[in-house]
Amino acid sequence: METQPHPAKRVLLIEDDFLLREMVTMVLGGVGYMVATATNGADAFQRLRHYEKPQLILLDLMMPGMDGWHFREEQKKDPQLASIPVVVISALGDLEEMASSLGAAAYLKKPVESAKLLETVRCCCC
Repeated sequence: METQPHPAKRVLLIEDDFLLREMVTMVLGGVGYMVATATNGADAFQRLRHYEKPQLILLDLMMPGMDGWHFREEQKKDPQLASIPVVVISALGDLEEMASSLGAAAYLKKPVESAKLLETVRCCCC
C-alpha cells in the first residue's frame, strides 16, 4: 500500500505534452502530492512567482517558448528559486549527461514509468 507524504508536498511539472501532464498528475496526486503544471518555462515562472513554491520541479527539456535549458539557466539566477531541486524528463539521448550538466537532482527517460516516477519524486522531494 502506498503511503501518503505528510504534509502534502508540492511538485511543479513543466511539460508541454498533455497526456504526460495528466498521467504524472494522476500518479503523484494519487499518493498525496499536490501537483501544479505549466506548459513551458515562461508559464512556470509565472506560477513560481505568484503561488507557493514547490519542493520539486519536474522539467521537460523540449518545449515551445522557453525550453527546459533556458528555464534552468534562469532558475539558477533567481535566489528564491535556485534551491528548488529539478528532475529532468526527456526522451533525448544521453539524458544522464544533460541532467548532470544542468545540475539536476535526477532524470527520468520518456516514456515515464509510474513506479520510477514515484521512486524518483520520493527521493528528490525535500
